[in-house]
Amino acid sequence: MQETTSAVDDDLLELLDDPEHNEHEHRPQNRPWRILIVDDDGDVHKATELAMQGLTVEGQPLVFLHASSAAQARQVLGTEEDLAVVLLDVVMESEDAGLQLVRHIRDERRMNAVRIVLRTGQPGYAPEIETVQAYDINDYKTKSELTRTRLYTVLTAAVRSYRQICALEANRRGLEMIVESSTSLSRMRGLSRFAEGVVTQLCALLGILPEGLVCAQVSNDTQGEVRIVAAAGQYSGLIDRPLAQVKIPAVRERLERCLREQKNLYDDGTCLYFGMGPGRAMAALVDVGRELDELDQQLLRAFCSNIAVGFENVVLYSQLLDQAYNDPLLRLPNRNRFVELLDKNLKDPSGVTLALIDIDDFSDINDAFGHHFGDQVLQAVVHRLAEVLGLNTAMARVGADTFGVLGEHGKVCPETVQAVFTEPFMVAGERLQLSATTGLVRLGESTAVGSELLLDAQIALKRAKQQQRGSSQYFSAAMGSDARERFKLLKGLRTGFEESQLFVVYQPQVELESRRVIGAEALLRWRTTDGRFIPPDQFIPLAEQSGLIIPIGEFVVRTACQQLAKMRALGHDSFRMAVNISMAQFRHPGFIDTLARALKDAGVEGQHIELEITESMAMEDADLVLRVLADIKQLGFSVAIDDFGTGFSSLSQLRQLQVDRLKIDRAFVQEAQSSTAGSTIAQMVINLGRGLGLTVIAEGIETEEQRQYLIGLGCHEGQGWLFAKPMPAEDLQAWMKR
Repeated sequence: MQETTSAVDDDLLELLDDPEHNEHEHRPQNRPWRILIVDDDGDVHKATELAMQGLTVEGQPLVFLHASSAAQARQVLGTEEDLAVVLLDVVMESEDAGLQLVRHIRDERRMNAVRIVLRTGQPGYAPEIETVQAYDINDYKTKSELTRTRLYTVLTAAVRSYRQICALEANRRGLEMIVESSTSLSRMRGLSRFAEGVVTQLCALLGILPEGLVCAQVSNDTQGEVRIVAAAGQYSGLIDRPLAQVKIPAVRERLERCLREQKNLYDDGTCLYFGMGPGRAMAALVDVGRELDELDQQLLRAFCSNIAVGFENVVLYSQLLDQAYNDPLLRLPNRNRFVELLDKNLKDPSGVTLALIDIDDFSDINDAFGHHFGDQVLQAVVHRLAEVLGLNTAMARVGADTFGVLGEHGKVCPETVQAVFTEPFMVAGERLQLSATTGLVRLGESTAVGSELLLDAQIALKRAKQQQRGSSQYFSAAMGSDARERFKLLKGLRTGFEESQLFVVYQPQVELESRRVIGAEALLRWRTTDGRFIPPDQFIPLAEQSGLIIPIGEFVVRTACQQLAKMRALGHDSFRMAVNISMAQFRHPGFIDTLARALKDAGVEGQHIELEITESMAMEDADLVLRVLADIKQLGFSVAIDDFGTGFSSLSQLRQLQVDRLKIDRAFVQEAQSSTAGSTIAQMVINLGRGLGLTVIAEGIETEEQRQYLIGLGCHEGQGWLFAKPMPAEDLQAWMKR
């Protein structure tokens, strides 16, 4: 019976001693399992070590450490961290010394992985069920039942449990490091810096010194070229080189294979793959110095998946940054980057000039040859600018066809810019003669910085365009004052319109011979909160340039229609209301709808309203004017050409316009009696109008002599201070009663 038991024990020993081939421990090879025996009986120490002599667990030998008391065990625990199992006697210095040591191990030393096996020769001192329930132990055996085989079974089970807990803990720590790495790396901007961080974090995860190489592949931008974007240690000299130029075959071939096969490689060294969508990938070569086990590989797979998202974000961020600060067509800094240069990086402004160079009539080139050809023209201009201005001159694209340049006075000056455009440009086989208008600012003479400097150059450029295309103009303080005053005026106009500071007055129009009132012209006025009147010739052009004329114009039309309704309600059935219209209103797609709504809301008919357009408007865009005038006529409106004689009318075009009146400008009325030229023009306008069957009305009549003279010339109608000044609606109604 004893032999049978021994044979069974031996078979069991062979079974337990056979390592499991499918499991890979997370420990260096040949590292023994460390077992601490705590017992006040020296024979127990000797018997235990003798029984386990020559046996291995999970393919590794056992090493025993000894403590004869709980106090001595505490000292050993203070120096030993890698303990797999503690074989612990319950009763030593005291009846519960072993149990108190359990609490010390778990609560004070925080050693949660080590397996604790209680052994007792006196079970009564620590009942098994109560002890297992109250203390964090893993097994409880009496010394008598721990034969050689049973002791080996207990140790094997404990070691396996310890190994699994260590693996789980290592996995947890690895995942924590991956999360921490992601958090740390997410704060990094720029591909190279991010890649450097990846090398550092990767080496920390594997517990090695930073020795690695990272390369990037962005095929959309570099036609598939692979470049080294970050490196550490012995590879640091390879940064920013194409991978094809790396002279170390093992490095080059391994990275190429990793990118080609799109997977991690662990044979002959570690090379990791970071997939980032179509056409983009990263690979990291790391000198680990050992063969990675399954747990390491699992952590690296998680690391790569997590960090690949970070790589993708950094690439996208870099692309957004590039688009935010660089012009993709010309590969120049854009307006944002140029302003940064002016604002932050310009240390000494003395002797430096800023210029805005605007290519004249560039839109005509796009219209005639197409935008692709226009892009080639811009590239040709940039190439020549770089040749003439040299490397020490900063250059940027600050507008569609406008370039900002910054450099020494001698380089950035009208003569140099003129030299750029003296010779024709050859573009796609076409010979083009271009010109450019330039606004310049001497930085040493200005207190402005950043975007303010660019604004000053823009003001000078606009002044140059007003003088002559192809010319140059330096900025002056007076120009800046004018521009800023105009800006303040425009800002005040917006506020004034919102706060109802704008209002309409009416100047009566009469038949010259009978002085019978036939209507009135609606005129816009602006009175500020402090009671000042801003002249219309100051704020109307600003309203037109800014687009504010659209809502203001609608306000005038609606107000005039409502006043017309009041006049008709007062019995003035034949009263006509004249309203001035700007070209901006004419071009607005909702203009006709605005007129129709104004008529409907006021309850009046279009035949009692006359819209006045200037002669220059009538000639500016013939097709548009003819089309809109036809729509206006459909609503019943009559049309007058204002300021006639000040423009350059085509008589053939004038005949096509469906107009009802010609209005003689006040300047000709004033000159009619004092100069032969003024009299001649007034006579010509009146004769032309009568010849075309149009009514002629003169404005600015101030004296009886002027009225009589115009009657003599054949003029039909008029308005001016001789009859009445412009007046508010209430005064107009009272004036009509009189």
